[in-house]
Amino acid sequence: MRWLNLLIARLRGLLRRDAIIKDIDEELRLHIELETETNIERGMLPEAARQAAHRSFGHLDYIRGLAYDIRGGGMLETLWQDLQYGLRMLVRKPGFAAVAIVTLALGIGASTAIFSAVNPILLESLPYPHADRLVAILEVNGDASRNPGTFGMYHGLAERTHSFDAMAVFKRWQPTMTGAGEPERFEGQRVSAGYFRVLGVSPTLGRDFRASDDQLNGPTVAIISDGLWRRRFSGDSGIIGRQVTLDDKLYTVIGVMPSGFENVLAPAAELWAPLQYDMSLGTAWGHHLRTVGRLRPGVSLEQATREIDARAHAVLQEQHPVTYGPNVKFVASSLQGEVTGAVRPALVAVLGAVALLLLIACVNVTNLLLARGAQRRGEFAVRAALGAGRARLIRQVLTESLLLALLGGAVGLMVAAFGVDALKSLSPPELPRAAAIGVDRTVFACAIGLTTLIGLAVGLIPALHTSRGGLQVQLQQSSRRAAGGHQVLRRALVITEVALALVLLVGAGLLWRSLERLFAISPGFDTTHLLTMQVHTSGRRFDKDANDRFFAQALEAVRQAPGVAGAALTSQLPLSGDDDEYGARFEGDDPQGAYNVFRYAVSPGYFETTGIPLRRGRLLDAHDVAGAPPALVISESLALRRFPGQDPIGKRVHVGATNQPWFTIVGVVGDVKQASLAVSQTDAVYTTQAQWYSTDDTMSLVVRTSGDAATLAPAVRSAVWSVDKDQPITRVATMDSLLAATAAARRFALTLFEAFGLVALALAGIGLYGVLSGSVTERTREIGIRIALGAQLRDVFRLVIGQGLRLTLIGVAIGLTGAFVSTRLMTSLLFGVSATDPVTFIGGALLLTIVALLACYVPARRAAKVDPLIALRYE
Repeated sequence: MRWLNLLIARLRGLLRRDAIIKDIDEELRLHIELETETNIERGMLPEAARQAAHRSFGHLDYIRGLAYDIRGGGMLETLWQDLQYGLRMLVRKPGFAAVAIVTLALGIGASTAIFSAVNPILLESLPYPHADRLVAILEVNGDASRNPGTFGMYHGLAERTHSFDAMAVFKRWQPTMTGAGEPERFEGQRVSAGYFRVLGVSPTLGRDFRASDDQLNGPTVAIISDGLWRRRFSGDSGIIGRQVTLDDKLYTVIGVMPSGFENVLAPAAELWAPLQYDMSLGTAWGHHLRTVGRLRPGVSLEQATREIDARAHAVLQEQHPVTYGPNVKFVASSLQGEVTGAVRPALVAVLGAVALLLLIACVNVTNLLLARGAQRRGEFAVRAALGAGRARLIRQVLTESLLLALLGGAVGLMVAAFGVDALKSLSPPELPRAAAIGVDRTVFACAIGLTTLIGLAVGLIPALHTSRGGLQVQLQQSSRRAAGGHQVLRRALVITEVALALVLLVGAGLLWRSLERLFAISPGFDTTHLLTMQVHTSGRRFDKDANDRFFAQALEAVRQAPGVAGAALTSQLPLSGDDDEYGARFEGDDPQGAYNVFRYAVSPGYFETTGIPLRRGRLLDAHDVAGAPPALVISESLALRRFPGQDPIGKRVHVGATNQPWFTIVGVVGDVKQASLAVSQTDAVYTTQAQWYSTDDTMSLVVRTSGDAATLAPAVRSAVWSVDKDQPITRVATMDSLLAATAAARRFALTLFEAFGLVALALAGIGLYGVLSGSVTERTREIGIRIALGAQLRDVFRLVIGQGLRLTLIGVAIGLTGAFVSTRLMTSLLFGVSATDPVTFIGGALLLTIVALLACYVPARRAAKVDPLIALRYE
């Protein structure tokens, strides 16, 4: 170590930085030549020997930095020196830098993208003033199921409660606008006068609704969205007071909502008009209205719930004791929770998955830095000898890890930009506040903070590990024979990676098996080659006769279109989210009791077109017209529930209004899933459109095609418009796509879990490969001795693969325990599969073990090819 002592003496004795650097350069040049000659004598090729010598003395920049410190540089100057040196070290190891940056970019990018969705949906308040005071008012049955509110409930509560500043009800409205341009069907809402006051938002142009607007036969006025105003009316400021034609009625535009208005209760709504119900009708309206309110300052949810429950029962229970019995409760629930409740389990599960992925990425990069630190023991020994304290060494390693993290974060933000687009395309239709998902200032600040935290976290362990021990220990550990001490920590980190990866794999496996079980359930009809769309009629000219005539003519035109094998109409489409329910009262039953059933008004041929099977009796046909005895077909589940062991054919039933003629049951058909495959709500009744006593101005067209259903959509639309071009057509979709949409939340979580699981699997394999590869390099001499003493290739393979398999099995054991605990949080996303499904747990463990064995193979193969003569001269 004569040259090292000489360097130290010169550094401490000279005052001029240039002279110091010149002497250092000359001294290092001489010793690089000496090191090269030594390496050649050990059996290395000349070029490899020269590169190895340069790597051994690659700390020249740092020594120059110490010389600068001795001359009197300040903290900022030394920090800048550390940054420059760290960047040069990364440039010298492009492979190491690329792997670390890509690994961090995947973790940071995925985390940022998921946070961009979680933040506005679960963490931020709703985009209204004092959003914590907004509540939904619900009617809860004894079985915990919920009903939409009635107009009577709203009217009674609005007049008698004191817990609310404002209260409002609303329902869906789909008006057709005609006049200038093509007719257009809009999503809208019929609302009570206080709707926007509840939300705390006022029109930016014009005025809000007044109480006088919301009266029976009141003025036909409307408020429009900023988007509709700009798109349809070119942002004309003279829109206030202008009349527009909606469903053949003239409405006066009285207001335009602000451009940033976000309607979380109906995101697609662009038009609002007063409800205009008759207040004197009280409770004569069914459950079809949603109720919201704004609490007074200082009033809690519990206080509001106690008051509305007492007031509602006082108003409603006396008039309708059967409907509003003691088991029915009225509650005030946070509007934020009601809006986000459906997607919360999926988002929380995905957030947990991306946190695991980020942790795996951090562990992987920490392992890379530990391996890199082991290779730089000699460098750190020289630095310590030249006077660098432990704090300085730690600072240098942390500087390099922060540089890695910042580069990974920059790439990660690009990954996040693509991830946000992917999230929006994969997100379920019911995802609230989807428009607010994006990389905004909050998300960007979170990404910067996360990047900094990761930089410190992944560098801290390598920094402490590399800088520990005295000068003599460091110089000893700079040799390959003593460099194995760091392997214990690296192996522990690999075990951690394997365990975390298994948790993700098990979660993805459970979701996959859940979807497999879900789609194994029959929807009750044949979804293949089935095209669907909604056809609407609008205008005062469409009374019931004109309505029925238009739909009959449109159906006949569709049946004549090329490629159509069959077509029919229905008032609500299975698996579409439609919820048209009525009370069915069978002859001889208690008049106050009723079976809640889905009501379908269909055209003859509907069952044949959809493939719903006949179980008993006959199907509805062309004889079931207006004026003929009203005929009804019921579902198999309803027949078994109401007539167990009996023949229901010929029984009579009222559907909805009891002042209408009795329907006679003529047939029983198979059950159909209406809400989704996961919901077993199958009681249903079917009647012909002609025999139903009210008008359905929206009918769903179902078309059986001989080829690809989606390609026939233009021809079917043209056939409908050949009858009347002014009637809008919406919701064009194949039945297969509607079926897939019913499991959108589960599919959303599964897709992300699968992606995260595959990345985690790859990272775990790479981490295991890195540890074993480093171990083989460090044990080259040992392996050479074993081979020289007669060890066979299989013995060497067993040695290396056994080491990797032990690490894997320990990680698998820990991961199975972690998965057993964590997957219980996914219960709400599972269907037909236990959160502790043994097949999934065993399958995930086997898959991870197979990948681990593949990762072990390459280092084992390299170890088996070690030449004993070279190995014995290795050091």
